Amino acid sequence: MADSKILFSEVQGFSQWWLWTIIYGVLGALFYATYQAYLESGTLFQTDTLTLALMSLLMPALFYSLKLHTRITSEGIYARFVPFHFKEKFIPFSELSDCFVRQYSAIGEFGGWGIKYGLGGAGKVYNVSGNKGLQLVYKDGSKLLIGSQRSAEIQQVLSELGNFAHPKS
Repeated sequence: MADSKILFSEVQGFSQWWLWTIIYGVLGALFYATYQAYLESGTLFQTDTLTLALMSLLMPALFYSLKLHTRITSEGIYARFVPFHFKEKFIPFSELSDCFVRQYSAIGEFGGWGIKYGLGGAGKVYNVSGNKGLQLVYKDGSKLLIGSQRSAEIQQVLSELGNFAHPKS
């Protein structure tokens, strides 16, 4: 598995302007609350002041560190959502009954972005933005959707491999 040539590789992060606007807005509010707590207590070494200061620093760092790694080789698909997965999840093509690129609604089908479980048999999703991804259907009927900003390239790789090459909408 590790010796296989990488046919597709993608790393995605949360880069939506509106998300970062919200994060920095919350960050500004936390800094203001920290400053007000400091003015009232006269020190930063109070539990509530330290908590606010730490949250102010950790929240943007967490969102910045969130990365979705996807690789495809001739043997299968590797996925890892950093920092939640400590190692890559390998999905061999032999475990899949179907595999195709499709359009989806992150909010409508899964309730948003990240690692989510959809309703009505939609399965699990790993996504950070956009509305296209690689749908995996396991032989046991369970599903995993991996979001991608480069779905046309994934379709091309699947076609070249001859594995589940049928395009779907």
